[in-house]
Amino acid sequence: MPNRQLDRLMWAQAYEAMERAQRLHRQFFHRAHTTPCWEAPVDIFETDNALTIVIALPGVDPDQVQVTLSAGVLIVSGERPLPGEFKNARIHRLEIPHGHFQRRIELPPARLEISGRHLANGCLMLQLHKY
Repeated sequence: MPNRQLDRLMWAQAYEAMERAQRLHRQFFHRAHTTPCWEAPVDIFETDNALTIVIALPGVDPDQVQVTLSAGVLIVSGERPLPGEFKNARIHRLEIPHGHFQRRIELPPARLEISGRHLANGCLMLQLHKY
């Protein structure tokens, strides 16, 4: 392998290791319920009369999700605890985030109200009606 390719490979592996370390640090060393440990990915779709927001929340109990809409900002927060049967297990890999989460979403300027909410296939689907 040429020297330049080896250098690129080493830097790519180092960068990946640093990203994993930062993700684990954020996940385990933030105080519970004071600072969110993770942010859920979001998709937003707009039609003439509504916004649909899809938030990926794999393994989150619907009862653990709070949704508020105030001053053009949607806040989705909650908790995804580590399953009880794994609390004393040896962890080999932990990529799916656990702990307190919060996602703040600035919405386009419009008068909106939450008109529908359901959790399906690991995603929270929010319908915001424009009026």
